[in-house]
Amino acid sequence: MTHNLPAELIEQMRRWRRQLHAHPELAFKEHASAELVARELESVGLEVHRGLAGTGVVGTLRAGSGERAIGLRADLDALPMDEHNDFAHRSQHDGAMHACGHDGHTSMLLGAARQLAESADFSGTVHFIFQPAEEAEGGGRVMVEDGLFERFPVEAVYGLHNWPGLPLGEFAVNPGPMMASFDIFEIRLSGDGCHAAMPERGSDVLLAASQLVQALQSVVSREIAPTAGAVLSVTQIHGGDAWNVIPAEALIRGTTRCFSAEVQALMERRIDEIAQHIVSAHRCRAESDYQRRYPATINSAAEARLAAEAASAVVGESKVTFGHTPSMASEDFAFMLNARPGAYIWMGVDGETASQPLHNACYDFNDDALAIGTAYWMSLVRRLLG
Repeated sequence: MTHNLPAELIEQMRRWRRQLHAHPELAFKEHASAELVARELESVGLEVHRGLAGTGVVGTLRAGSGERAIGLRADLDALPMDEHNDFAHRSQHDGAMHACGHDGHTSMLLGAARQLAESADFSGTVHFIFQPAEEAEGGGRVMVEDGLFERFPVEAVYGLHNWPGLPLGEFAVNPGPMMASFDIFEIRLSGDGCHAAMPERGSDVLLAASQLVQALQSVVSREIAPTAGAVLSVTQIHGGDAWNVIPAEALIRGTTRCFSAEVQALMERRIDEIAQHIVSAHRCRAESDYQRRYPATINSAAEARLAAEAASAVVGESKVTFGHTPSMASEDFAFMLNARPGAYIWMGVDGETASQPLHNACYDFNDDALAIGTAYWMSLVRRLLG
C-alpha cells in the first residue's frame, strides 16, 4: 500500500474527523461543518464558494497550464438518530449522528485538497465539492439545480463511500450500476368504519390492507426478471385506534429500489393498479402517491476504469474489484452522474474487527482508512491531470 502522506496531515485528518463526528449536523443545516471546510480550504489558498444548496462548499484548485477540470465530491450531513457509542468523540447533539461516515469522507477530501495545494504536481483544475443533505433529502440534486456544473465546469465527477463488509485497503467499483434508485410510495385506504362485532355493516380497510401488502410482493417476484434487480418493501402500516372499532382509514407506506427506468416505471404503475383492484374487492377505496426520490447511481465505464486504476496505484491491482455486485441502497451522487460522466467507488473499512454497518447507532468511521482515501483522491487527480 502506497500513500506517502505526512504524519502531520494524517493526524490533522483524524482531528477533523473526530470534531465533525462530535458535532453532527442534519440535512441543509451543516453550517458549522461547512464553515470548517471553507476555512481549511481558504487556509491553503483555494478559491472557495459558499452557498450552493444552502450549505454546500466548493473549493477550486488550479495548477499548471492544463485546461482540463474534474470534480471530487464528499458529503457533509449526518443522520437523524441517537448515537450509542461512549467514546470521547461521540455525538454531542441529541438526535444527530454521523452513522454513515460522512465525517470521514469530508476529512479525506480536505486532506487531499491540502496536500495537492502544497505539491501542485498536476496540470488543470480540481473542484472539491462538499455537498449537503445526502441522506434522503437530495442535496446533490439541489446543487446541480443551483448551477453546480455551470459555475464549475468539469469533464467528469467522482465520488467515494466507505464500505463496511469490504476489508481495509480494498476498493470496489463497477462499470455501470453501483447503487439502486430510491423511490417511496404511500397508499391511503378508506372505507366505512363500523363496530368490530358487526363487520357486515362496514367495509374493512385493515383486511384490504393485509391482502394488499401480500399482493404487492408479486410485482418483484412475478413481473420483473430476477436478473433485473428490484426491491419493493412495505415499511409502515397505520390504522385503527380501538379494540372494538374497524377503522374507516388505513395507511400503507414503503420504498422501491431498482437499476433501470423501465423497471422503475413498471413498479410505479403496478403499485397503483394492484391497490385499486385489491381494495375495490373489499368495497374500499385507494389513493396512491408514488414519489421518485433518487435515480440509480450508474458509473460511466471509462471513468470507472480510471477510478480502478487510481485505486490500484495506491493498494495494488489485486485489492481492487472491478465489477462488484451493486447495492440496493441508494445515493444522491446519482444526480451528479446524470449531469456529467463519472464514477462512484467503495473503499473498505473493515480492520481486524469488522466495522458496524452503516446507519447503525454504534457505527464509527475507521480512522485507519483516512490516509488510504486521501491517497486515492490524489492518485486520481494525478492520473487524470498529470
